[in-house]
Amino acid sequence: MSCLITMSQKELHRLELIQRIRGRSLTVVEAAALLRLSRSQVHRLLQAYDQAGADGLVSKKRGRPSNRRYSEDFRNLVLDLVREHYLDFGPTLAAEKLLERHRIAVSKETLRQWMMEAGIWVSRRERKKRVFQPRGRRDCFGELVQIDGSLHWWFENRGPKCALLVYIDDATGKLLHLRFAGSENTFDYLHATKAYLQQWGKPIAFYSDKHGIFRTTHASKKDRTSGLTQFGRALYELNIDIICANTPQAKGRVERANQTLQDRLVKELRLRGIDSIAAANAYAPEFMADFNRRFGKAPRNPKDMHRPFAAHENLDGAMCRKEVRKLSQSLTLRYDKVMFILDPTDLATALAGKKLIVCDYPDGRLEITHEGTSLPYRAFDTLRSVHRSEVVENKRLDDMLAVVAEMQAGREQQRSKGGPRRTGQTDHMFGIRDGSQSNGYQKRGTKPGRRTDFTKDPVVIAKRQQALAQLKAAE
Repeated sequence: MSCLITMSQKELHRLELIQRIRGRSLTVVEAAALLRLSRSQVHRLLQAYDQAGADGLVSKKRGRPSNRRYSEDFRNLVLDLVREHYLDFGPTLAAEKLLERHRIAVSKETLRQWMMEAGIWVSRRERKKRVFQPRGRRDCFGELVQIDGSLHWWFENRGPKCALLVYIDDATGKLLHLRFAGSENTFDYLHATKAYLQQWGKPIAFYSDKHGIFRTTHASKKDRTSGLTQFGRALYELNIDIICANTPQAKGRVERANQTLQDRLVKELRLRGIDSIAAANAYAPEFMADFNRRFGKAPRNPKDMHRPFAAHENLDGAMCRKEVRKLSQSLTLRYDKVMFILDPTDLATALAGKKLIVCDYPDGRLEITHEGTSLPYRAFDTLRSVHRSEVVENKRLDDMLAVVAEMQAGREQQRSKGGPRRTGQTDHMFGIRDGSQSNGYQKRGTKPGRRTDFTKDPVVIAKRQQALAQLKAAE
């Protein structure tokens, strides 16, 4: 009765030589030299072949568990820890955390096989493959720095959803700067870029997407070819180019880094109990050092392309929002619905009718300058409400003012639509949207869910009807 015998290439080679020995076309000494075995071992192979045929040359260990395998209790312990603490971790990161936090050393490949058998991990072969056009790295460090913002639940359910601004070098793949922010906005990018330039110097170019912070589609009618945003203008003043990619795949370095950060960084923040933007920014340098040590590559050319600042370049003066305003004959100008009244100095008086530059800094400072000279001023917010004094002892006036107060509480006063988003700006004069809290006005808080019309509020309707009834009775 014939049977199927599974043999490896090595065993097939042995079978061929053993058959040649039995066919007297090869000696035992020659076979031992070809197989790199001793003469005694060749005689044992001959004896096994004579007793069981080709099956005698098959290894008896095949199909049996290894004698050096881990015990089932140890395997179950590791998988229980993974299910409890690292269910969404990859095998590499899970193996690192098992060694770091539990003093359990397991090979990442062994852990990968265990997690795949337990249904915790899916192999890459079973995932949907994506094909991207490859692009080689740049040669030098600082030649091209990719920047991007990743809006994600970085603190999971422990904190608000926020954005992470990522600066990564194209030549080495190293993280050069990280900053957590409430959203992707100009002021936070100016904050982050200023800190990056102070630490590393000026790169040749930044590589970004077509976000409105980096590239605008609403260039002025006088110069439709420039398309410079406030961020682009700041880089232009410092002689730094910015290149906008057409597709996300073109800047795949930072896109893949975002995927890695959304996996590793989220879990590191979870393990440390970090749930605020300030604490995350304080931890970012430690994470970057560990990330670069693990994943950083050496550049093909050791030259650092970062440049120092020129004598005429002012980093603080460039990293701000600049708007041009015309000074009136009464030495006033308006910016974001705020009237600025310049002190009547000799220089300010001579500049009446000319254009000045309003510099709105990320840290909340605001300067009015002319050719680099700062001009002193006083501010008057046109959105400030009139301060209400004590209500007079008059029944009709008391009730009518109560109705007016209710209507004012539901009224939203907004600044100019062309004004900047101040999410990333702190300690500025525009923090009060309606400008009246300093006068004692308490804005009514918004409730979660759909907003209701205050004119349909039963309390407001009742007070209005009561006031009208008293007014009609008094007449």
